[in-house]
Amino acid sequence: MDREQEMKLLRIMMAAAASLSCATAALPETSQIAHGGDTFIAGPVINETLETSGDTFAAARTVSASGQVTGDLHVAGFDITVSADAAEDLYAAGAVVAIRGQIAKDLTVTGFSVRTESSSVTSRNARLFGKTVTVDGPVNGALLVTARDVVLNAPIEGDVRLLAQSISFGPEAKVAGVLTYSIAERISVPERVAPADRVVFERVSAGHAWREWDDIRNEMPVLPTFASLLFGFVVSLLFFVILGAGMLSFMPKRLEKMRQSIAAAPGRSILLGVIGLSILFGMVPITGLTIVGLPFVPVVVLAIVVVWTLGYALGAYSVAMRVWTGFGGEAEPSNAARLVVFAAAILLIALLNFIPFVGWVANYTLVLLGLGAMTHAVFQYLIGNPGEAFDIDMQPIDD
Repeated sequence: MDREQEMKLLRIMMAAAASLSCATAALPETSQIAHGGDTFIAGPVINETLETSGDTFAAARTVSASGQVTGDLHVAGFDITVSADAAEDLYAAGAVVAIRGQIAKDLTVTGFSVRTESSSVTSRNARLFGKTVTVDGPVNGALLVTARDVVLNAPIEGDVRLLAQSISFGPEAKVAGVLTYSIAERISVPERVAPADRVVFERVSAGHAWREWDDIRNEMPVLPTFASLLFGFVVSLLFFVILGAGMLSFMPKRLEKMRQSIAAAPGRSILLGVIGLSILFGMVPITGLTIVGLPFVPVVVLAIVVVWTLGYALGAYSVAMRVWTGFGGEAEPSNAARLVVFAAAILLIALLNFIPFVGWVANYTLVLLGLGAMTHAVFQYLIGNPGEAFDIDMQPIDD
């Protein structure tokens, strides 16, 4: 696994740690499955002695892992203690993280409070991120720490880079390579930690941060010109017109039925839209909760984007047709007329976006209206529509 893949995985773990650690609290007990040579463990509390081959993934509110893992070890949760030895890399993300085991390759940890204890030896590089980071465990490679408060109290064989608000050194601290520290004011680095010729100071301040931002901003493309904005708007308008033409051509009856559903009960459509949107967004943590469903989370996110777009288009079309008929337009216009009305509605809504707050409310309301009609159609399909009900006992009586 190269550096780019490792950092990408770290970002994923940081984003998933909170949701996984909270969501797994709903599980009745710890569950463990093996898939493709890897081991997946989840539950409210994990207290396991690991003897696994391949990579191991553990997620829980509280994780206490010991034993031996022959591949990479990935841990996410709230309170994490890893005493297990990893034959390859170790990745951990949580609120409170303590590392006690041996790591044969690289160590990557992020959390609110992070500590590597003296029993933990990292054979290669270590990357630690948190609010408070304490390094008691030796590192045979390079060390990178980003935190508010850093305590270095271990021998480091490679280069060290520290970015923090406060840095302190314990009695066991020793850097064999170059020590680079970034902080607001220069500090005194003990000679026993690293001689002066191997210590590099980089001042970090609010002004420095603003200068960095200016450099980034200067390297970014200039703000889009009016022609660029116009081109983007025309492309978006064409997209929705093509989408509307496709819906009118391939499913005109179903589209008309959903439009009539919105016109008949707009309040119900908005309520059903909230329910449908809640179901879609709720599928993200639920899918991730299964662990094996993690690869399908992007599919769920893509489904949310698609449904959001379709709901917006349906809501805009329904409101536009209601306004059209309200001003005396034909109740059953041609498809060409419907497309013109729809395009005019998209144009008007785009102009509303320039009004703060009003534009967002208008767009979100249209999404809820359209999504509500779609949810209503799905519920009808699942539950079924029995049509009119007749009382078989209501028969004419002969005198």
